[in-house]
Amino acid sequence: MSYFGQVGLGFRRDMLDELNEHVPEQIDFFEIAPENWMKLGGKFAKQLAYHAERKPFVCHGLSLSIGSYDPLDLTFLADLKVFLKKYNIRLYSEHLSYCSADGHMYDLMPIPFTEEAVKHTAARIRQVQDILEQHIVMENVSYYCAPGQALSELDFTLAVLEESDCKLLLDVNNIYVNSINHQYDAREFLKALPTERIAYGHIAGHYNEAHDLIIDTHGSDVADPVWDLLHEAYAHHGVFPTLLERDFNIPPMSELVTELKSISTLQALRGKSMVESN
Repeated sequence: MSYFGQVGLGFRRDMLDELNEHVPEQIDFFEIAPENWMKLGGKFAKQLAYHAERKPFVCHGLSLSIGSYDPLDLTFLADLKVFLKKYNIRLYSEHLSYCSADGHMYDLMPIPFTEEAVKHTAARIRQVQDILEQHIVMENVSYYCAPGQALSELDFTLAVLEESDCKLLLDVNNIYVNSINHQYDAREFLKALPTERIAYGHIAGHYNEAHDLIIDTHGSDVADPVWDLLHEAYAHHGVFPTLLERDFNIPPMSELVTELKSISTLQALRGKSMVESN
């Protein structure tokens, strides 16, 4: 895996005017949804090329639907392969979920936690990796129900990672959200993940619907318990590149930079503790 920096931010068209004028020094890399950019030409393609020449980019997909029984979209994957090479995209990540069943759904649905689903999902991941000729990165997702559950979320996730030989996008907020909604120990879940498979991480805000129900929104500041869990993640797994997700209620760049600095601070603390321990 190519090194692409330690602190990242989503690259959005509604931020372009500001980013075209100045990219804050706190941003080491950008993440884009390829579906939102692959078919664009004109000024948007030129602006993407401009920034891709100056900062590393990773892709985080929305429509692969890796857990579905619908056939993989081979045309999309062929176009994606060209797109990744054209802009020197370092990684392609997706959600460990599905979003199609005889038609596209506009939501990320949980894959049933079963042995059959492990084998099916892992086989599709391997097929995508063969087509793209690279490892892909799967994100642990938030979910609100687990139909037909035979395995724990952790056992399902570990089994898919091992059988597919893919990388992990460690979403710290999703672990926290699921730990509250499904009543498990977030730190124990975090520690059980394979360090060697972590490609990068996400951190985001959420909405507290009730004391036992949290909605993963990416529409607010990162909550203190999530910052604490990110600190725990660095302590156990070491520092990994981490991206701040913010999909709506976008604040001024100065506020986003404050949260980016918080990521950097936690990474620096981990680095300092490693030096002191040696």
